[in-house]
Amino acid sequence: MKSFTILWVDDEIDLLKSHLMFLEERNYHVVTCNSGQDALDAVKERPFDIVFLDENMPGLSGLETLTELKRLDASLPVVMITKNEEESIMEEAIGSKIADYLIKPVNPNQILLSLKKNLDHSRLVSEKTTAGYQQEFRKIAMDLSMVRTPQEWADLYKKLIFWELQLESIEDKSMFEILESQKSEANQQFGKFVERHYADWINGEDSPVMSHTLFREWVAPQLEQGPTLLVVIDNLRYDQWFAFEDALNPFFRKVVEKPFYSILPTATQYARNAIFSGLMPLDMEKRHPQWWKNDTDEGGKNLHEADFLGAQIKRLGLDLNWEYHKISSLKQGRHLAQQFRSMKGRDLVAVVYNFVDMLSHARTEMEVIKELASDDKAYRSLTLSWFKNSPLLAIIQEAQAMGFRLIITTDHGTINVKQASRVVGDRETSLNLRYKTGRSLTYEDKDVLAAPRPAELRLPSINMSSSFIFAKNDLFFAYPNNFNHYVSYYRNTYQHGGISLEEMVVPFVVLEAR
Repeated sequence: MKSFTILWVDDEIDLLKSHLMFLEERNYHVVTCNSGQDALDAVKERPFDIVFLDENMPGLSGLETLTELKRLDASLPVVMITKNEEESIMEEAIGSKIADYLIKPVNPNQILLSLKKNLDHSRLVSEKTTAGYQQEFRKIAMDLSMVRTPQEWADLYKKLIFWELQLESIEDKSMFEILESQKSEANQQFGKFVERHYADWINGEDSPVMSHTLFREWVAPQLEQGPTLLVVIDNLRYDQWFAFEDALNPFFRKVVEKPFYSILPTATQYARNAIFSGLMPLDMEKRHPQWWKNDTDEGGKNLHEADFLGAQIKRLGLDLNWEYHKISSLKQGRHLAQQFRSMKGRDLVAVVYNFVDMLSHARTEMEVIKELASDDKAYRSLTLSWFKNSPLLAIIQEAQAMGFRLIITTDHGTINVKQASRVVGDRETSLNLRYKTGRSLTYEDKDVLAAPRPAELRLPSINMSSSFIFAKNDLFFAYPNNFNHYVSYYRNTYQHGGISLEEMVVPFVVLEAR
């Protein structure tokens, strides 16, 4: 074990010899001082791992010494030791970012626990986490062979995310690599599961809640509880939701958090339009041809979400005073935050926020974003940083102040693609990297879920002979022409449209104002 150096500051240090011997026996090196000024001089001369600081000393008091120590080294852990149990002293010490607060008389085991907590925390957490995942590894492997329902797949996926978040902060990268292997195996099995059951889901057999049933099944019942802000963050994966969940805790408490399934293709024009319309794409095309656009049609594909939502609200017989807003820029977000007070009296305010989708596309196009979001951990971190500083958080704070309930959800997730699968199509073939629709598609059968008759999956056809294919696992489609350049450009980018746990199993969260 590494030997740590402790600075112990107490004007009665001679009374603590038994404590010092206890620590020395456990390989801690202790340097002592009798005053605050001596402590400051010692810290200027050499580094220490932690300081134990008496609060009540002549000359510089413990709190005064604490302030000066933090000026010298803001990262130096300081444990305050005091006889004084006054709340004001505790608050001032805690406000100065002490590492711990101990009340005299302290026993050696209290000191040891504080040292373990502050100096050995990373090692102990790493060892505990590694041991925990090693035990869980076998159970996850067993679960993979026994998963039979959409809910069981969602539970397994959330378990994999939990361990991913636990393992990403420890030093044992081999455990992380094992988890990545399990995630890959899970996606392979999940692809087979979806291939067997997706058509049945669309026809209502043992179907989970999906994009086109989400509003009717889960959103509409929540509207009976009072005014609601519905936020659809485009392209939000489950792990990204977990990354910024804590940032909402000061304003909202979570009431419901459960997964639903994005329809195929897991792409905005299909999945998000399905949420707002309450219809599958083929039904949108038939009922509302003036609003629906296929892949090869000119113009924006999500320009009529408000129209779709209005039609669904009317079809469900809901008497709602509602508004819809789409945010695709910082300026638009700030404007809505400033104007949100005018939403008083609305039963439903629906907001589509596009940042995460723009982030994933920017990561493909811009080298600087590729550096900032080089892997899933960095991608989550960037999402958290955005959320904490975004107008969306300001909008949510305004909603909380006005007593709104909050629903956060998304249309689909995204996956980091690693391998290319060759595909050939004509000029009318769609451009998405994770799904294709067009005529005479040539592809690797093992890499895709194929829909030669799109109507069976309630998908529209560009023409009489067009079909759909959806990429499985972490594959992306590449044309044989200029194949190597194409693969090099798109490998390790975040894409959506296909079949993976990351893209299809997405969060629905209900929160109420604190």
